[in-house]
Amino acid sequence: MAGIDHRTGQVISSYDSALQAVEVILSTRIGSRVMRRQFGGGVAEILGRAVTPPLFALFQQLVATAIDIWEPRFRVRKITPLGTVEQIRAGQVGMRFDVDYRPRGHLGDFTVERVLSFGLNFRAGGLRVVA
Repeated sequence: MAGIDHRTGQVISSYDSALQAVEVILSTRIGSRVMRRQFGGGVAEILGRAVTPPLFALFQQLVATAIDIWEPRFRVRKITPLGTVEQIRAGQVGMRFDVDYRPRGHLGDFTVERVLSFGLNFRAGGLRVVA
């Protein structure tokens, strides 16, 4: 299955479409979609708070749960924080995700094709998924 890049309108691969979906999920506030109020990651609601270990653990759990619920082509195996303590305190958090890639997950076929990794960077101006 191919997708459409929401920035350029070009056809993209299923994997790139899944990465794009992760960006959309995590940047959407819960309750902001009129016809699907429950959609979103819950991440935006906690951004801007002082980073403490319990808050960071909550953040990781929210991200993993949102991906598992809304993007059936990925199943999160592990999340690894990236960056130094100073970068995290400054709000420049990065994460590396190890996921099972299930290209036909949206069709109910949860066969794992391979295990992949991708990064997620939070910086001023939003978040970005990096393959």
